[in-house]
Amino acid sequence: MPPLTALLFDFGNVLVDWDVRRIFEPFFPSHAAIDSFLAEINYAEWNQHLDAGLPFSEGVAERAEKFPQYARILQAYDTDWRKSVAGPIHRTVELLPRLKQAGYPLYVLSNFSTEKFIHMREDYPWVSLFDDVILSGEHHLIKPDPAFYQLALRRIGRSAQECLFIDDALPNIESARALGMTAIHFQSPGQLERELKTLQIL
Repeated sequence: MPPLTALLFDFGNVLVDWDVRRIFEPFFPSHAAIDSFLAEINYAEWNQHLDAGLPFSEGVAERAEKFPQYARILQAYDTDWRKSVAGPIHRTVELLPRLKQAGYPLYVLSNFSTEKFIHMREDYPWVSLFDDVILSGEHHLIKPDPAFYQLALRRIGRSAQECLFIDDALPNIESARALGMTAIHFQSPGQLERELKTLQIL
């Protein structure tokens, strides 16, 4: 097997603490009530379209037409989106300069709207440590679709066998492994650091 020469990171809940429920806390009495609302509007399916490049203005208008009783709340998903990110996962972010110093090019491979990732660049200067940021919203593909990984490999000029992929979602990990990538299912910064040491990357 060729040596690992490139590291690809998911963004949300690997590098930053993201929880959509934070946006809707002003509107509901509990997280259980928020979860019921998200299920009712089929948030998972809606957010996939936004991650795949649907403009937020269009996405909000489409969902508000289906659920007019929630129009004001749905608008908050656009205007208050930044509230979903509590901040960086510091112990993961602290690994990035060490990995760069060890000579590894670093990439983001994430299901993320390009219009919202602008805020991540503004809020977190360490994003500049990445050699490239590959977003679903730019390419209209989302993980775990193998085509998104294949596009990323072409863009960074690496084979799957040369890449380590880190993600908190198991279906995304399984898709990467099926293509031949080495993959770490992220559960905590400490676990990630241990696995990087096992792979002799740190």
